[in-house]
Amino acid sequence: MAHAKNHDYHILPPSIWPFTGAVSAFIMLFGAVLWMHNYGPWMGLIGFVGVLYTMYAWWSEVVHEGQTGDHTPVVRIGLRYGFLMFIMSEVMFFVAWFWAFFKSALYPIIPPVDADGAFQWPMSPLKDGIWPPEGIVPFDPWHLPLINTLILLCSGCAATWAHHALVHDNNNRKDIKNGLILAIALGMFFTFFQAYEYMHAPFGFTDGIYPSTFFMATGFHGFHVIIGTIFLAVCLIRTYKGHFTTEQHVGFEAAAWYWHFVDVVWLFLFAAVYIWGGH
Repeated sequence: MAHAKNHDYHILPPSIWPFTGAVSAFIMLFGAVLWMHNYGPWMGLIGFVGVLYTMYAWWSEVVHEGQTGDHTPVVRIGLRYGFLMFIMSEVMFFVAWFWAFFKSALYPIIPPVDADGAFQWPMSPLKDGIWPPEGIVPFDPWHLPLINTLILLCSGCAATWAHHALVHDNNNRKDIKNGLILAIALGMFFTFFQAYEYMHAPFGFTDGIYPSTFFMATGFHGFHVIIGTIFLAVCLIRTYKGHFTTEQHVGFEAAAWYWHFVDVVWLFLFAAVYIWGGH
């Protein structure tokens, strides 16, 4: 009894996962640099596998802690604050790409090159201020991009349905599962249509500043959609295992917040890049 827990905090035991995560991330990034210098992708792939294993093992421990009662109300508040700060860091990540796009659109420049094709500085603004640049045919926002927008918004509604069934409908397992299945399926449809759009793009990544900023902004968003879909799939598996309760569902809540963040970013992309930036 002398060692009985008499507080609401969770004192973490020593863990190897921060170390393995840091080492794996370094190997992955160093391997990516080697790959870019034509030394092969193997070191980067080894680091990537290490990162994935660290994520799986570390989050498995967090799930186990929640199931054994270590996630007290105070701990759950800390987890929510931590995830909100993570989402804010993601917001600033996308702000950088929006900044690059708006800067290029509002003040387009043409890089002068010398006889060897190298850029010369300083760059000068385009005389006619054309955006998108001449020769670039942007996507029509009212066809596939609009369909993808509706798909992602409906997926967000399905995730909200599942969350409501958990919190406000007395842990209605049937509606939780149906809502998550629908949200995951729609997220997969979004990814499929995004890949189809990329395969039929009238411009390539290296065709100028418009294609570069377009593919970086929408491509990273697509990557986040894939991550969010996996996040929801993990929540579906945990729902089948009976992990979530009306009081304890931080993992589910984090997945729902992340999915709504992905929705909001896409709305800004659709309005700014497809509609405003494409004309």
